[in-house]
Amino acid sequence: MVKPQLTIQLSDAHRIPQVGLGVWQASNEDARAAVRVALQEGYRHVDTASIYGNEEGVGEGLRDVGTPREQVFLTTKIWNDAHGFDTATAALEASLKRLKVDYVDLLLIHWPAPSQNNYVEAWRALIEAQRAGKARSIGVSNFNQDHLQRLIDDTGVAPALNQIELHPFMQQAELRQTHQKMAIATQSWSPLGQGTALTNPVILDIARKHDRTAAQVIIRWHLELGLIAIPKSITPSRIRENYNVFDFELDATDLIAIAALDSGGRLGPDPSTFA
Repeated sequence: MVKPQLTIQLSDAHRIPQVGLGVWQASNEDARAAVRVALQEGYRHVDTASIYGNEEGVGEGLRDVGTPREQVFLTTKIWNDAHGFDTATAALEASLKRLKVDYVDLLLIHWPAPSQNNYVEAWRALIEAQRAGKARSIGVSNFNQDHLQRLIDDTGVAPALNQIELHPFMQQAELRQTHQKMAIATQSWSPLGQGTALTNPVILDIARKHDRTAAQVIIRWHLELGLIAIPKSITPSRIRENYNVFDFELDATDLIAIAALDSGGRLGPDPSTFA
């Protein structure tokens, strides 16, 4: 078991907060309000993407609170229509303009889209963006082991992080082990299983045991596995609840019970075929 911490050091020496706010499916207005609440609650990590269509709202939320830019870890992602050196470079510039920031803390390729066979060129653009100071850390999302290995073989540069679908019903043990060998941090998207795990009897029993909510138990589980979790919510009470996870611990019995929930069933697309 890995002792949870507020931040995790990436392979490039930058640090990423272990809990962040996800804003998938949020409108610009909702994203702005959610970011504002999150920052006021103590979050210092916000995860968006160009395809979410809410980068403007995220940027507005950051400015509303006035937290110094260098204190907020901001992530965005390059979508599948921008796989290529020039197109990925232009996509980043567009994201920075929408966010109204000079750099992002983490820039990811959102999906490998292997049928396009262009993700290595997109990766070269991210390497250049990091050299130019427009992305402090660079990584990928939804990449399998073979995709990761190809990036390393073709460019000599390993992603600092891979953001993957990961929740109690899809625990990705094999890919997590690969990440560990490659010194790649693991970040969980849909960490609550898009809500499906919140009503699971095993989770609910553990929640009652610790006098916590199901969401808090699951987020704590991610932290104790050494993962980075970005639960999505636009509800202020849930945003606050999701961050209140640093003052209790799961025990070995809890971890064994949650491990047994792994069925390998995806909620999202298959990275091998999604384009």
